[in-house]
Amino acid sequence: MSVVVSGLQRAYDEVRRYSLALAEPLSAEDQGVQSMPDASPTKWHLAHTTWFFETVVLAPHASGYRPFDERYAYLFNSYYEALGPRHARPQRGLLTRPSLQEVDAYRRHVDASVAALLASADGDLTAIVEPLITLGLHHEQQHQELMLTDILHAFSCNPLLPAYRAKRNDAASKPLHSQPLEWLRQAGGVVEIGHDGKGFYFDNERPRHQYLLRPYEIAHRLVTCGEYAAFIADGGYARPELWLSDGWAAVQREGWSAPIYWMRADDAGRENWRVFGLSGLHALDPDAPVSNLSFYEAAAYAEWAGARLPTEFEWEAAVDAPGIEQMTGHVWQWTRSSYDPYPGFRPLPGVAAEYNGKFMVGQQVLRGGSIATPPGHTRSTYRNFFPPAARWQFTGVRLVRDN
Repeated sequence: MSVVVSGLQRAYDEVRRYSLALAEPLSAEDQGVQSMPDASPTKWHLAHTTWFFETVVLAPHASGYRPFDERYAYLFNSYYEALGPRHARPQRGLLTRPSLQEVDAYRRHVDASVAALLASADGDLTAIVEPLITLGLHHEQQHQELMLTDILHAFSCNPLLPAYRAKRNDAASKPLHSQPLEWLRQAGGVVEIGHDGKGFYFDNERPRHQYLLRPYEIAHRLVTCGEYAAFIADGGYARPELWLSDGWAAVQREGWSAPIYWMRADDAGRENWRVFGLSGLHALDPDAPVSNLSFYEAAAYAEWAGARLPTEFEWEAAVDAPGIEQMTGHVWQWTRSSYDPYPGFRPLPGVAAEYNGKFMVGQQVLRGGSIATPPGHTRSTYRNFFPPAARWQFTGVRLVRDN
């Protein structure tokens, strides 16, 4: 077995094991629940990521491969129109069958088949399947984060407010101890944006291109829960002048008055806020980065604070600025940039053409990486994206202002 193949097999095994480790604290009942149309059951994530390897790698490239169950193509396709019809996303929680045990068997079958393919592949076949398997691993890492954000939302709907894990290892565990906010001056000018093509990247990170920035100042750290609580106490959710029109409509329609996982211990005041996270319900830590905000909430806070959200280009240009903190590993950071193609963008060939490009409308770019992002998955050029009303992801705020 070549060095390339053995390294690829190790990476495959590590990522696949990590998915199972994330699911291990959950019961079979936990893994089958779907709390809203935008979320998916853990069991579905485990099966869908397996379906990706079966469909994109094994079916076209493993001689004589037969699907584990031909019906799974319908059940676990997500959004690939070229691969045929699929089960409706809002109804994934109705899939009580196949059982969790059958999904586990499906994963083992596909894992063994991938291992056999790699063990027998010659140099030409290895060159073909290596980028497909690598894409599949990064795809699974994306779903590993979704496994955590989706189960957190499900647990928040349970009156028992169960903890996913006992150890506190969420955004509240990584504060900067009330460091006063500092503004770091950035000269602007012509900057290089996008991935340089060395190593793995998603197609939406390319081509690398030049972008002209005006001088600006960027906050050295993220907005904290204490700062956001002050926004709430100042009537932030009741002041339409702070909100974008669509955001104000969402506030009125949905009854927003605080971040999605904030709960009052009583009605005595802001100091009594509690925050629900992966480790359960805790008293609000004023120094922790505020999390689980929609783009609308982030933009309203920025307006209240006399600042604005960064463009994705300002964020990327400042990622290595002296003094900058919390650029990754806490919360994804909303930007003011619409999710659009870079100049000269071309999607990946084949089935993977539907991976990113078709979603380049009605979404906002986020940068950074959160406490739920698998280690090693993010880059300074990584472009995450969600609709502006999305609140169930680990998303927060970094401010900028014009210089």
